[in-house]
Amino acid sequence: MVFITKFARVGVQAARQLRAKPIAVSQWRSFHVSCMLDKERRYTDKHEWVELLDANKAIVGISSYAQEALGDVVFAQLPEPGTELKQDDECGALESVKAASEVYSPVTGKVTEKNSQVEDSPALVNTSCYEKGWLFKVDLKNPDEFNKLMTEEQYKSFLSSSADH
Repeated sequence: MVFITKFARVGVQAARQLRAKPIAVSQWRSFHVSCMLDKERRYTDKHEWVELLDANKAIVGISSYAQEALGDVVFAQLPEPGTELKQDDECGALESVKAASEVYSPVTGKVTEKNSQVEDSPALVNTSCYEKGWLFKVDLKNPDEFNKLMTEEQYKSFLSSSADH
């Protein structure tokens, strides 16, 4: 037993020393180029966004503007997988300490996955609305609907055109 305890202490000390050493010049940090490339996101006038995963699959969330307007999100109700949605159908809700807002489907299709992490930890919508705070994934029934939504530039123009959204 004494040997195991001493061995564990040596392991902890070695780990501390390794963390304290500076990174050698020969070591390189790696990153994925795919994370650096922005995928095209389209927006609705109700502040949902859609991003294509492939020709017939998309991911849906709310915009940064919407999450800022809501405030700290404390509850999320998302559509169940298998739910058939039409464009502009109400399909969920987000509640914050100061307001509640319905979630509308920006496209027609069938929900394939909901982000259960958002239901468990709704604050993800505030901290990472475009990455970890997405709401649901959908198989598109009409992929042309995506092209009719606002581009990021059009959405920014929409936001700046009026203070009341």
